[in-house]
Amino acid sequence: MSVTDLRGKNPAELEEALLELRKEQFSLRMLRGTGQLTRPSEMGRVRKEIARVKTVMNELKGAS
Repeated sequence: MSVTDLRGKNPAELEEALLELRKEQFSLRMLRGTGQLTRPSEMGRVRKEIARVKTVMNELKGAS
């Protein structure tokens, strides 16, 4: 998801996206712990997506 897409969402949708990404991050951590993670780059992708969402949330918080 791009930053442009994220900026078009309202705060409730951003919270929902953040929750989904954290769930995905948790499941990836569990897969890594059991040795079943086939694409380790997915962890980095999810981490960066979380950072993007949080950045947009902070931008909205500062603008109001």
